[in-house]
This record gives sequence, structure tokens and C-alpha cells, in this order.
Amino acid sequence: MDDPEYGVQIGENKFIRKATVLSHLKTYNLYYDGQNLQLRHREEEGELIVEGLLNIFWGLRRPIRLQMQDDHERIRPPPSSTSWHSGCNLDSQGLPNSTESQQSPPTVEVTPPDSQPEEGDEMEEQAEEDNESSAQLLRTKSDAGVLRRGQRRSPSDQRKIRRHRFSINGHFYNHKTSVFTPAFGSVTNVRINSCMRTPQVLRVLLNKFKIENSPDDFALYLVHTSGERVKLKRSDYPLVLRIMQGPCEQVCKVFLMEEDLGEEVTYDVAQYIKFEMPVLQSFITKLKEEEDREVLKLRSRYTYLRCIIEKQLGCLPEGPTCM
Repeated sequence: MDDPEYGVQIGENKFIRKATVLSHLKTYNLYYDGQNLQLRHREEEGELIVEGLLNIFWGLRRPIRLQMQDDHERIRPPPSSTSWHSGCNLDSQGLPNSTESQQSPPTVEVTPPDSQPEEGDEMEEQAEEDNESSAQLLRTKSDAGVLRRGQRRSPSDQRKIRRHRFSINGHFYNHKTSVFTPAFGSVTNVRINSCMRTPQVLRVLLNKFKIENSPDDFALYLVHTSGERVKLKRSDYPLVLRIMQGPCEQVCKVFLMEEDLGEEVTYDVAQYIKFEMPVLQSFITKLKEEEDREVLKLRSRYTYLRCIIEKQLGCLPEGPTCM
């Protein structure tokens, strides 16, 4: 923070007392008691630092693009149907007399699953594996990009891998679904701290799902149930503002929206958003009638003042003109 003496910074030249933040933080953690959304705090050199998960809701109207592969990973080529691929003959690499090992097929050892599934479940798991292998982009670590493991993963390992993959409503790094629009109102979360400004939070969110779009294309909004919508500035600290808004997401949510499509809605305007069109039309009619009455009052007032001024001017004696 730029000036810890005044408390915790929530924006450019905006500070709030440390005791106030701690009070709201206590309420926040009580609301999420026993859940992973609880926040931790510590002090370093007198500066209060809060860290934890922040829920962010998708509010995009345009599609986003996922990276086809990670920055430090390579796409693994599919195996050839007419030859053994290089990953099966790892022992023969670098050996001068490797003719016999190249001619004989490798021994493939299959590890049995942890629990023996029923025959029907096993067939369903096999179908899911085949579908996933055809739909998902092959991924491997960069230091083993040219190798392919000889062992086939068990169904339990496959399920574990699927659970640990990041996805947005089921969308992975797939060339068929790499460009899509996340479902409006669906939620994700990122781990941040109170020292991170809005651009840093956006960058963490985009990196989590390997989104190619620039962070400058997006903005964060505080959206209230009343319809009020406040855009977070680039100098704001989203986690602290979330704490100050309270923990209940039925009252206020943090939305990710496009920088050029999102718009702010003030509290006064938000009071009229949820009314039906006939009700709003009646409001406009009444406001027009009130405006007409005020105009008549002003006109009559200034007409009266003009008459008085003209009367006083007519009563003035006509004297010699002073040079």
C-alpha cells in the first residue's frame, strides 16, 4: 500500500481504516464458516494483507478464445496405425545393437484399477475414454513432448485427471470448442490477495483458463440485486471491495464483462429498471406534467417581475441628460 498509516487502500487515494476492514472480514468469514471461501489475513511491516478465493461471475456477450496448448507444453502427435511410435522403444534409444529390440514388439503392462467395476460400468468408462480421447486436445509436459507412455491409464486414473482439469462449464483446450461464450451468470473463482489491483486479478483469471484475449478487453463490475452496476477502476483492489460489500452474493456479485460493452448503472436509475413499461410510461407522464407546472410557475413569476420593473421605469422623472 502507498500509505499504510491511514489504513487499507481500496483505490487511488482512497483508504479505509484497518479496524473497519477487520470487522467486515470477521463477518465475511463467519458467513462462509467451514467453506473454502474463507479469507486469511496477516500483517507485514504494519500492512494488512488478506488472501483467499474470490468468486467471479461470467457476464460476457462476445466469445472468448482458449489457447490450443500451454505456453510450455507441446501438442502430442497421434500414434500411427501402421507402425510402433517412438515412445514404445525407449530402452533401444542410444544403444548400438538395437535391431532385435526394434523388430520385437514391446511388452505392454496394464495396471488393474483400484476397484473392480461391473461389466456395464466398465463398458461405459471405456466409451467415455474413447470419446474424450477424440474430443480433447492431446497434452503432455514439455520435457517429454516426443514420448508416449506405453501403459494405459486405469478408469480411476482417468476420472482423477478429468477432475483436476480446469474447464469453463465443461469446455477444455479443445480445437472444436476453443472459441465460445461462457454461460451468463456461471461462477468461477481465483486465488488473489488484497494487494492486487483490477488488471492483476483479470490476468490471474485469464491465465487460469489459458484465455488468449488481452486483460485490457475486460472489466470487473460490482452488480447489486437492485440493478446498480459499478465498474471497478484499474486502480481499485477487488478483494477489499468485495469484503466491504459483504459476503452475501444474493446482494452483490463480482461480474466479468467486456470493457466496451459493459455500462455503469447508478443507484437512482436502478430503482426504475425492474418496473414494467406501462408503469415507466406513467412515471414519464407524471414527470412531464410536473415539469409543465414548474414552467408555468417560472413564466408567471418572471412576467410579474417584468411588469414591476416597467412600472418603476415609467414613474421616473424626465430630467436633463448628464454628460
